[in-house]
Amino acid sequence: MTSNIFSPVLEPYMVRIETSTDINSSTDRVWQIISDLDAEPKFWKGTKHVRNILNDGNKIVREMVIAFRDQKCLQHVTMKPKTEIHAVFVRGIIKGTKTILLKPGTKSTILHVVWDVKLGGIMGPFTGMIKRHIESGTQNAIASIKREAER
Repeated sequence: MTSNIFSPVLEPYMVRIETSTDINSSTDRVWQIISDLDAEPKFWKGTKHVRNILNDGNKIVREMVIAFRDQKCLQHVTMKPKTEIHAVFVRGIIKGTKTILLKPGTKSTILHVVWDVKLGGIMGPFTGMIKRHIESGTQNAIASIKREAER
């Protein structure tokens, strides 16, 4: 595989999912919602349960149970206040990253989500099959976040 500054190198079976929405609310309000990582299952239906293992300021290590066969995953999360939440799946059936980005507008905030993930181990070839579920779950999550922020 080759890469240049415009196209990242993706491992075999890895999928990229990107989606955005414009939220008629302040960046502060949207950040307040998305940075409450304990409330993630409220918005992200693919996340059933989270448990923080280590919280060191803007770096969090957490275990989560995902809806896909109730699998446990370990994540390292880095939070850049009011701009980005970057989660790296380091152990479990999912490998890769989920990044949530905020971009302030004049009267709104753009919420942008990027996944670069694949299923681990022998499940790798089935990654494409779950892509639709991740896309749908992400679209539902950002719609829920939007509704909450615009209330």
